[in-house]
Amino acid sequence: MAVVILLGGIVQGYLTPLLPEVGLSLHISTVGQNNIYLLSQVAFAVMTPLLSRLGDLYGHRRLLRVCVAMVAGGSLLIAVRPTAVTLAVGVVLQGALVGFFPLLVGILRSRAPERNRTGISLLVGVLLLSIGVGGLVAGSLSERHAEAGLWTAVPVAVLAVVAAIALPASDAPRGGRFHYGAAVLLTAGLVALVLVLAQGGTWGWGAPRTLALAVGAVVVLAAWVAVERRSAHPLVSVRMLSNPRLAVVSGFTFCASFGTIGFLGANALFLGASRAETGYGMDLGPQAIATISLAMVTAGFAGSALTPRLTRRLGDRAVLASGGGLIALGFVGMAVFHRTLPQYVVCALVVGLATGLFESISRTLSAEAVAERETALAVGLNELALSLGAAIGAAVIAAFFEAHVTPGTSHVAESGYLWGWGACAAVAVAGTALALRYRGSRGTDATHDQHLTQSGELA
Repeated sequence: MAVVILLGGIVQGYLTPLLPEVGLSLHISTVGQNNIYLLSQVAFAVMTPLLSRLGDLYGHRRLLRVCVAMVAGGSLLIAVRPTAVTLAVGVVLQGALVGFFPLLVGILRSRAPERNRTGISLLVGVLLLSIGVGGLVAGSLSERHAEAGLWTAVPVAVLAVVAAIALPASDAPRGGRFHYGAAVLLTAGLVALVLVLAQGGTWGWGAPRTLALAVGAVVVLAAWVAVERRSAHPLVSVRMLSNPRLAVVSGFTFCASFGTIGFLGANALFLGASRAETGYGMDLGPQAIATISLAMVTAGFAGSALTPRLTRRLGDRAVLASGGGLIALGFVGMAVFHRTLPQYVVCALVVGLATGLFESISRTLSAEAVAERETALAVGLNELALSLGAAIGAAVIAAFFEAHVTPGTSHVAESGYLWGWGACAAVAVAGTALALRYRGSRGTDATHDQHLTQSGELA
């Protein structure tokens, strides 16, 4: 499972930093590069609920193998013949990586329930580390030739295919039918929503096409909910969305990812900004920025690894709320202590630690909030909340930046970053308040401790 997740992290981390250089080499305009990135975000949003539902219906291992084959094929296509078209097709195929986590958790919960929590924490840690490592390796390979870095994911993809073949099948009960009409509505609604979030800043948030697309997204998604409520075999059970435990965890995931993932791009911009030109920033080069990013994901690995032990000592609700509190603390620290590099890095490491903590606990609790046969879909909904939170966070931060451009220049004023850090902290506080409303089901902790005792882990 860790090898499969390793591929997912490498793919998420290696391509985006290469796009500017690769685009220049392949004569792809800035608009074209942005469209490639946009395609990947659309693919993530659309495939998350569909692959999760198909896994619960037709078997987690079967769908996982399909997903790994799609990601491997897309990675190979991009590396062998890089063009604007193959990059576009490749990133869409790579979008199937969003199915990795829900499907793997479905297998894990079915075949080794006593290792569910420690297993998820390990997978989250591997994911975070591999995202950082993927960017560093791709950057090193591309120093002499921009397109060489496109081969970063290929060797790992071969290993992941072998791992997917070796994995056992889950014995979770299956049943039901795939609702194609609901799938079309959900896909159209999510595509419209992601387009608004990704392009709203470019088009203008008050522009007619932005408003029309936003209204269209709301109408189509409302129609999808109506269809699902009447369906005997819903694509995504609307009743699942009314599960209070799953609703709290997904809402918390949205709030936590708003800043931790939504601010990543802005974080790199701040670290690379020239203080002589802007009055702020750390004057760092790409390699130094990548090193700090790697330190943040290493802290995330530590947070993820600590999560099972912390939940045993403090309880699920306390750990969930602590993750949100640490995120808020980290962003408040950035707003106050951003004049010197050591102070800023300490705050960034706090955010990194909290990222590992929240990604591990939220995925664990979303899996445990539903019956075993709905595990992949529940985790998939949490993944969708994470993606939407990150997209909306990035859009809000971009709006702050556009509203705080220094007159006569193209530089963002320091106030733009202050508003961004403040927004991330405020949303994290809201997530913390939501986490405090979490209530575990009776018997969960006792059952969990019994599993740990049987496996020897508790001792």
